[in-house]
Amino acid sequence: MQQKINTIAIYCGSNIGGNPAYLAMAEQLALAMVEANIDIIYGGGNVGLMGAVADTALKAGGKVIGVIPQSLVDYEVAHEGLTDLHIVDSMHERKALMAKLADGFIMLPGGPGTWEEFFEVVTWAKLGYHHKPCGILNTNHYYNHLIQFMQHAVKESFLHADHNDMIIVGDSPSSLLQQFLKYTAPKTSPWIKKETA
Repeated sequence: MQQKINTIAIYCGSNIGGNPAYLAMAEQLALAMVEANIDIIYGGGNVGLMGAVADTALKAGGKVIGVIPQSLVDYEVAHEGLTDLHIVDSMHERKALMAKLADGFIMLPGGPGTWEEFFEVVTWAKLGYHHKPCGILNTNHYYNHLIQFMQHAVKESFLHADHNDMIIVGDSPSSLLQQFLKYTAPKTSPWIKKETA
Protein backbone atom coordinates (compact mmCIF):
# COMPACT_ATOMS: atom_id res chain seq x y z
CA MET A 1 0.00 0.00 0.00
CA GLN A 2 1.84 3.09 -1.27
CA GLN A 3 0.80 6.46 0.11
CA LYS A 4 1.54 10.08 -0.62
CA ILE A 5 4.01 11.69 1.77
CA ASN A 6 2.85 15.20 2.74
CA THR A 7 4.38 15.40 6.22
CA ILE A 8 7.32 13.72 7.94
CA ALA A 9 8.07 13.73 11.66
CA ILE A 10 11.73 14.37 12.45
CA TYR A 11 13.29 12.98 15.63
CA CYS A 12 16.71 14.45 16.44
CA GLY A 13 18.99 15.76 19.14
CA SER A 14 18.51 18.82 21.31
CA ASN A 15 22.27 19.25 20.88
CA ILE A 16 24.15 19.67 17.59
CA GLY A 17 26.71 16.95 18.32
CA GLY A 18 30.48 17.01 18.15
CA ASN A 19 30.93 16.90 14.39
CA PRO A 20 29.88 19.69 11.98
CA ALA A 21 28.52 17.01 9.64
CA TYR A 22 25.51 16.46 11.93
CA LEU A 23 24.35 20.05 11.65
CA ALA A 24 25.10 20.25 7.92
CA MET A 25 23.12 17.08 7.14
CA ALA A 26 20.17 18.18 9.28
CA GLU A 27 20.02 21.42 7.31
CA GLN A 28 20.30 19.51 4.02
CA LEU A 29 17.38 17.30 5.02
CA ALA A 30 15.26 20.34 5.86
CA LEU A 31 16.02 21.91 2.46
CA ALA A 32 15.35 18.64 0.63
CA MET A 33 11.96 18.34 2.34
CA VAL A 34 11.01 21.91 1.43
CA GLU A 35 12.04 21.24 -2.17
CA ALA A 36 9.90 18.09 -2.19
CA ASN A 37 6.97 20.06 -0.70
CA ILE A 38 6.96 17.91 2.44
CA ASP A 39 5.98 19.61 5.70
CA ILE A 40 8.02 19.01 8.85
CA ILE A 41 6.56 17.80 12.13
CA TYR A 42 8.98 17.93 15.05
CA GLY A 43 9.28 18.41 18.80
CA GLY A 44 8.89 22.19 18.74
CA GLY A 45 12.25 23.13 20.26
CA ASN A 46 14.57 25.98 19.34
CA VAL A 47 17.81 24.21 20.31
CA GLY A 48 20.21 21.69 18.80
CA LEU A 49 19.51 19.85 15.57
CA MET A 50 15.79 20.36 16.27
CA GLY A 51 16.10 24.12 16.06
CA ALA A 52 18.40 23.92 13.03
CA VAL A 53 15.94 21.80 11.06
CA ALA A 54 13.10 24.21 11.86
CA ASP A 55 15.08 27.38 11.12
CA THR A 56 16.46 26.07 7.83
CA ALA A 57 13.06 24.95 6.55
CA LEU A 58 11.35 28.18 7.59
CA LYS A 59 13.99 30.33 5.90
CA ALA A 60 13.48 28.32 2.72
CA GLY A 61 9.73 28.90 2.82
CA GLY A 62 8.74 25.52 4.23
CA LYS A 63 6.01 24.65 6.68
CA VAL A 64 7.12 23.51 10.14
CA ILE A 65 4.73 22.24 12.82
CA GLY A 66 5.95 21.80 16.38
CA VAL A 67 4.49 19.70 19.18
CA ILE A 68 5.85 20.44 22.65
CA PRO A 69 4.82 19.78 26.27
CA GLN A 70 3.94 22.76 28.44
CA SER A 71 6.84 21.91 30.77
CA LEU A 72 9.35 22.56 27.97
CA VAL A 73 7.56 25.78 27.03
CA ASP A 74 8.02 26.85 30.65
CA TYR A 75 11.70 25.92 30.32
CA GLU A 76 11.88 28.44 27.43
CA VAL A 77 12.95 26.04 24.67
CA ALA A 78 9.86 26.41 22.48
CA HIS A 79 10.43 27.78 18.97
CA GLU A 80 8.38 30.95 18.59
CA GLY A 81 8.54 31.32 14.80
CA LEU A 82 6.90 28.11 13.61
CA THR A 83 4.06 27.76 11.14
CA ASP A 84 2.07 26.13 13.91
CA LEU A 85 2.88 25.08 17.48
CA HIS A 86 0.79 22.58 19.43
CA ILE A 87 1.30 22.78 23.20
CA VAL A 88 0.30 19.57 24.98
CA ASP A 89 0.29 18.39 28.59
CA SER A 90 2.75 15.49 28.44
CA MET A 91 5.40 13.67 26.45
CA HIS A 92 2.88 10.90 25.79
CA GLU A 93 0.51 13.39 24.17
CA ARG A 94 3.38 14.90 22.20
CA LYS A 95 4.37 11.54 20.71
CA ALA A 96 0.79 10.56 19.93
CA LEU A 97 0.01 13.84 18.14
CA MET A 98 3.25 13.77 16.14
CA ALA A 99 2.46 10.23 15.03
CA LYS A 100 -1.06 11.25 14.05
CA LEU A 101 0.06 14.29 12.02
CA ALA A 102 2.91 12.58 10.17
CA ASP A 103 2.90 10.42 7.04
CA GLY A 104 6.36 9.09 7.88
CA PHE A 105 9.16 9.27 10.42
CA ILE A 106 12.90 10.02 10.18
CA MET A 107 15.51 9.69 12.93
CA LEU A 108 18.58 11.90 12.78
CA PRO A 109 21.50 11.68 15.23
CA GLY A 110 20.41 12.19 18.81
CA GLY A 111 20.33 10.65 22.26
CA PRO A 112 17.94 8.42 24.23
CA GLY A 113 14.89 10.65 23.68
CA THR A 114 15.42 10.52 19.93
CA TRP A 115 15.88 6.75 19.93
CA GLU A 116 12.88 6.14 22.17
CA GLU A 117 10.50 8.21 20.07
CA PHE A 118 11.65 6.62 16.81
CA PHE A 119 11.52 3.03 18.02
CA GLU A 120 8.06 3.54 19.46
CA VAL A 121 6.70 4.30 15.98
CA VAL A 122 8.76 1.41 14.58
CA THR A 123 7.08 -0.87 17.13
CA TRP A 124 3.66 0.45 16.10
CA ALA A 125 4.53 -0.32 12.46
CA LYS A 126 5.64 -3.81 13.47
CA LEU A 127 2.29 -4.41 15.15
CA GLY A 128 0.37 -3.05 12.17
CA TYR A 129 -0.99 0.00 14.00
CA HIS A 130 0.21 2.18 11.12
CA HIS A 131 1.67 1.65 7.65
CA LYS A 132 3.95 4.68 7.44
CA PRO A 133 7.65 4.56 6.49
CA CYS A 134 10.24 4.77 9.27
CA GLY A 135 13.76 5.78 8.30
CA ILE A 136 17.21 6.47 9.72
CA LEU A 137 19.44 9.20 8.27
CA ASN A 138 22.81 7.66 9.08
CA THR A 139 24.84 10.88 9.10
CA ASN A 140 28.61 10.36 9.36
CA HIS A 141 27.95 6.65 10.13
CA TYR A 142 26.48 7.68 13.50
CA TYR A 143 24.08 4.74 13.60
CA ASN A 144 26.39 2.04 12.20
CA HIS A 145 26.60 0.23 15.54
CA LEU A 146 22.82 0.43 16.01
CA ILE A 147 22.23 -1.02 12.55
CA GLN A 148 24.71 -3.80 13.28
CA PHE A 149 23.00 -4.48 16.60
CA MET A 150 19.60 -4.82 14.90
CA GLN A 151 21.16 -7.34 12.51
CA HIS A 152 22.54 -9.16 15.56
CA ALA A 153 19.05 -9.18 17.09
CA VAL A 154 17.74 -10.80 13.90
CA LYS A 155 20.49 -13.43 14.06
CA GLU A 156 19.63 -14.15 17.70
CA SER A 157 15.89 -14.40 16.88
CA PHE A 158 14.78 -11.41 18.97
CA LEU A 159 13.88 -9.35 15.90
CA HIS A 160 12.10 -10.71 12.85
CA ALA A 161 14.02 -10.09 9.62
CA ASP A 162 10.89 -8.65 8.00
CA HIS A 163 10.60 -6.10 10.79
CA ASN A 164 14.22 -5.07 10.40
CA ASP A 165 13.67 -4.68 6.66
CA MET A 166 10.81 -2.25 7.34
CA ILE A 167 13.33 0.33 8.63
CA ILE A 168 14.68 2.42 5.76
CA VAL A 169 18.31 3.53 6.04
CA GLY A 170 19.95 6.27 3.98
CA ASP A 171 23.24 8.14 4.21
CA SER A 172 21.93 11.26 2.47
CA PRO A 173 18.63 13.16 2.53
CA SER A 174 18.01 12.53 -1.18
CA SER A 175 18.52 8.77 -0.95
CA LEU A 176 16.32 8.51 2.13
CA LEU A 177 13.47 10.62 0.72
CA GLN A 178 13.54 8.69 -2.57
CA GLN A 179 13.05 5.47 -0.62
CA PHE A 180 10.23 7.06 1.38
CA LEU A 181 8.38 8.10 -1.79
CA LYS A 182 8.64 4.55 -3.15
CA TYR A 183 7.78 2.83 0.14
CA THR A 184 5.05 0.23 0.05
CA ALA A 185 3.90 -1.03 3.43
CA PRO A 186 3.31 -4.75 3.97
CA LYS A 187 -0.31 -5.75 3.46
CA THR A 188 -0.32 -7.17 6.97
CA SER A 189 2.11 -6.92 9.82
CA PRO A 190 4.95 -9.47 9.43
CA TRP A 191 4.44 -10.13 13.13
CA ILE A 192 1.11 -11.80 12.37
CA LYS A 193 1.98 -15.17 10.82
CA LYS A 194 -0.55 -16.99 8.69
CA GLU A 195 -1.53 -20.41 9.91
CA THR A 196 -0.65 -23.30 7.64
CA ALA A 197 -2.67 -26.45 7.31
